[in-house]
Formats: sequence, structure tokens, C-alpha cells
Amino acid sequence: MTDQLPPTVRITDDHIWTQIFDGAKRFTHPSPALFLDRDGVIVEEVHYLHKVEDVVLIDGAARLIGEANAKDIPVVIVTNQSGLARGMFGWSEFNQVQERMLALLHQECGAFVDAVYACPYHKSGKPPFNHPDHEARKPNPAMLLHAMEAIKITAQGSWIIGDKAGDLKAGCNAGISGGVHVLTGHGGDAGERENSIALKSETFDVRLCDSIADVTGLF
Repeated sequence: MTDQLPPTVRITDDHIWTQIFDGAKRFTHPSPALFLDRDGVIVEEVHYLHKVEDVVLIDGAARLIGEANAKDIPVVIVTNQSGLARGMFGWSEFNQVQERMLALLHQECGAFVDAVYACPYHKSGKPPFNHPDHEARKPNPAMLLHAMEAIKITAQGSWIIGDKAGDLKAGCNAGISGGVHVLTGHGGDAGERENSIALKSETFDVRLCDSIADVTGLF
């Protein structure tokens, strides 16, 4: 069901959740952005999170987002949501979880995000969300690239924070400046930190933190 979704939401022809909040209209000149994975970075990892009562902010998430807000840095969530592909929940449940998360961010320190992109595809998904390697599913960069075009975001100076190497690789594939790997969520799973470190190059910086609470000095 999509008829009860907020007016800011557009589900594209290829089923990508695209939500640009009115506050993003303040960006009239190109600017670097802070891209964030959702589960395990902003909110605690829950197996296929789809219940409002399970939404818990990770310490420091609201603070960092609020600091980006204060510096007029666009904050964009880019999230893979294979639970949709597997038929475990729908866009309505996704939206309810998101609204709870946004309310908690605002309650903590007035923090807010400027846009949200969500990809429902997975190679093991059910039609129409079964796709072997959709361009929007991280580590592919389409969600970031769409946001960069819509909000006039510059690749140079932009960062992504993720708990998986695939999050950082999406940033690398989008041509942004760097990524921060955190150990919350799936960050401590075998190979995630090592694969993230391997992405470091002359054009893509990689930083390591225990959690989003430890991230400083990106902008």
C-alpha cells in the first residue's frame, strides 16, 4: 500500500523510495553531503526492522546529524531494504519505522535529514523486487547519484558512514571523497572492516570508528 505515504515520497517507476524533504530547498548552491546507512548506523540493527517499537537510536547519531544540520551540510540516508524484497514488510511499515526514527532524532537535539533513498531489490527477492544486481542496491551507487543530482551535492568533500564495506564501496563508486566504517550493526562481522580498509586509495579516504558517536572532523 502506498496511498497513505507522505506527500514528500515518490516511489519511482523502478520502485526506489525517493523522499526529499522541504528543507532541502535551502540548498541553492552545490555542497558536499553526509550520506548515512540506516540500520546499524543511525538505529540499532534489528533483523529486518519493520516494527515501530523496535526503533532505537544509536548513541551519537542525533548529535552528528545535528552538527551537519548546523553547518548546512545535506544529510541523506541511503538504505538497502531486502526485507521488502522478501515480502516481510511493505512500504507502509518502512514509513512508520522511518517516521519514528525521524521523531527521535528531532526530540534528541532537533536533528533532521534532508532526503531518504531506499532500495527494495535483492537477488533472492520476490517479483517485482527480484534482481541480480540492481543499480540502486549498494554497493552500486545509483541512490547516491540520484541524490547528488536532486540536491546539487558535490562528490568532492562528501562522505558516507556505514557498517558494511558495501556502504563504503557505494560511496567509492559514486566518486565521493571518503567513507567511515563503524563497528555497530554488522560492522564487526567477518571481513567487513578488512574489506572497508581495502577501499582506501588516493581518491577515496577510509576512516575507522567504533560507532557514529566517534565520528568527527568530516566537514
